[in-house]
Amino acid sequence: MGRQDSHESHNRRHKLASYNSLYEALGGADVIRDVVTRFYPKVQAHPLLAPLFPDDIDPVMEKQYLFLTQFLGGPSLYSDEYGHPMMRARHLPFPITPERAAAWLACMAEALSEASIPEELRKITIERLSGPANHFVNTESQDQ
Repeated sequence: MGRQDSHESHNRRHKLASYNSLYEALGGADVIRDVVTRFYPKVQAHPLLAPLFPDDIDPVMEKQYLFLTQFLGGPSLYSDEYGHPMMRARHLPFPITPERAAAWLACMAEALSEASIPEELRKITIERLSGPANHFVNTESQDQ
C-alpha cells in the first residue's frame, strides 16, 4: 500500500511538472474567475477584512482576477491594464496586520477548496500567495 501511495504521489508531481505554469495546472481563466467569485464573499463577511474593502466589490474582484492570472503564470493581464503591479505600494494605505494577512490566506484557501482544486495544488497556491500576503503587512497586531 505504501508503495502504491508513493507511486501515485510521484505521478501527481509528474503531472504538475507537465504544465507550463500554476495557472495552467489550476485550470486557467475559468477556474481563476471561479476562485475569485468564491473568495470575495468570504472577505466581505470576515470581521478583520471587510472594513478594508469598498461596498462595490466588483472592481476589486476584476483586479484580483487580472492579478492572480498574471501572478500564477498566465497572461500578463494586470500589467497590460494597470502597469507594474507594485502590490506592496498599492496596499500601503490599508492597515494590514499579520492577523489580516492570515485571514486573507484562510479565505483564499476556502475558496480554492470550494472550487474543487486538488489539495496539492491548493497547498502550492497558498504557499505562493503567502509571500506577498505577509510582505504587505504594514501594521502591528491589534489587541482584539
